[in-house]
Amino acid sequence: MPSRIAVAQIDCTLGDVAANLAKIDQFTRSAVEGGAGLVIFPELTTTGYFIADRIHELAEPIPGPTTDALAEVARAQGAWLVVGMAEARAGKHHNVSVLISPAGLEGVYRKVHLFDSEKTTFTPDVEPALFDTPFGKIALTICYDLLFPEYIRSLVLAGADMIVNSTNWIADSYQREVWGWTGERTEALASIRALENTTFVAMAARTGAELHFTSLGHSCICSPSGAPLAVVADGEGIAIADVVTESPDLARWRSIATYLKDRRVDLYRAWEA
Repeated sequence: MPSRIAVAQIDCTLGDVAANLAKIDQFTRSAVEGGAGLVIFPELTTTGYFIADRIHELAEPIPGPTTDALAEVARAQGAWLVVGMAEARAGKHHNVSVLISPAGLEGVYRKVHLFDSEKTTFTPDVEPALFDTPFGKIALTICYDLLFPEYIRSLVLAGADMIVNSTNWIADSYQREVWGWTGERTEALASIRALENTTFVAMAARTGAELHFTSLGHSCICSPSGAPLAVVADGEGIAIADVVTESPDLARWRSIATYLKDRRVDLYRAWEA
């Protein structure tokens, strides 16, 4: 049976957790009205991205007030949620995604690949996060993780039916105008990760702006052929698609797209040595 999922592309209010939680509630309600049972939100949805100067104020323990509020949204709407937030844990701070069901907190993923100045604010973790859900076995990832194909493939080899990526791809004028770093590129990245692993990829990106950076949007749900099933290119919105993790048609595609079976791991290991 298909599972209907949604990626929510929203703009966040920097430092205003209450306002961001209200928007999560609003977009969850809309996604559920569209038939979605899983709603995925961007990286650091509850706080905004550039929070280094307020990290001690905005990072919270998990479970805590924000996960309690998210659990209430999930319970009231009868939906599962993936939401990005900042965690305070054992004297350190982590960039995390939390998995929430109508029954409450199901799990936490702490970002393992930190980008640029994130390294001065957050501590990277070392554990991947895969969860059995009604939507199949999902692997949570955050933004920069998607640029490491060996990491994404390891999650698929560990049994992930779907890669979930909560992200905030950003660009300034130099990155856009000189190097063409745009939302089209990031959507293509999600498509390629789906294609090369013959798996579903659901990427929830942020829109809007903070400081002199623009968030690139292009949230999408991609099929195991890399084909986009649903996209929100610009602005706020919700993309909804049906995901079928087991079917004769999917098995037929994987019998044609034999990328995982055709890997030459013996050669790769020799080259790495």
